[in-house]
Amino acid sequence: MANKSKIEWTEVTWNPVTGCTKISPGCENCYAEKMALRLQSMGSPNYKNGFRLTCHPHLISAPLSWRSSKMIFVNSMSDLFHDDVPDDFVVQIFRTMSLASNHCFQVLTKRSKRLKELSKKLSWSKNIWMGVSVETSAYLSRIDDLKKTGAFIKFLSLEPLLGPLADLDLTQIDWVIVGGESGPGARPMKKEWVTNIKGQCETANVPFFFKQWGGINKKKNGRVLEGKTWNEMPDLRKILNQNQLSFLIEDY
Repeated sequence: MANKSKIEWTEVTWNPVTGCTKISPGCENCYAEKMALRLQSMGSPNYKNGFRLTCHPHLISAPLSWRSSKMIFVNSMSDLFHDDVPDDFVVQIFRTMSLASNHCFQVLTKRSKRLKELSKKLSWSKNIWMGVSVETSAYLSRIDDLKKTGAFIKFLSLEPLLGPLADLDLTQIDWVIVGGESGPGARPMKKEWVTNIKGQCETANVPFFFKQWGGINKKKNGRVLEGKTWNEMPDLRKILNQNQLSFLIEDY
């Protein structure tokens, strides 16, 4: 079964790959690493290797058996485009996503170069949303790599936002998520960084989703920005077939 998620912009998670390695500052306080080690100590079979990257072939076809349509975050506990994930395994995951057309899949990576390199081998159906994480201006090249893929819906996860991103090129971008880091050791996020990005999204007519302020107590800090909650999503009426994912059209 899919695991229900507390992440505000999705419904459930699917983890055919678990574990990862750190490649940039946004990884410093990785929530997935802490969770994987906790699950390992609890004896969870899929986390017997802790946070060491592990592929789980038995989970590749899992979404095909889920009858109820879902918004699915793929590999919340890893990065599908990690160098240690075989090309063929990535291809199989994309094949499953294309076949499971009643679901919407959200894939997110920091390894945009490999994403770009593999793009032509992958099945890019409309129900697959592809995103890259960008935490500071040093990683804007990930956005350029994303634009060179065959993804129909392209999105940015600017979380944890660790610095200003004043000059985003939002052409070809369909959605922007912004969030602050949370938990012990959380690094601060300035309000002006967030409002500047929101302004850029408004100018470019790109949906803006504000996930959280973060901090040590993220629940207390909440996710209200300028007096409201920002839950904007891509306009599904423009991107989906009439009978495809009707549950999402009704919700959004």
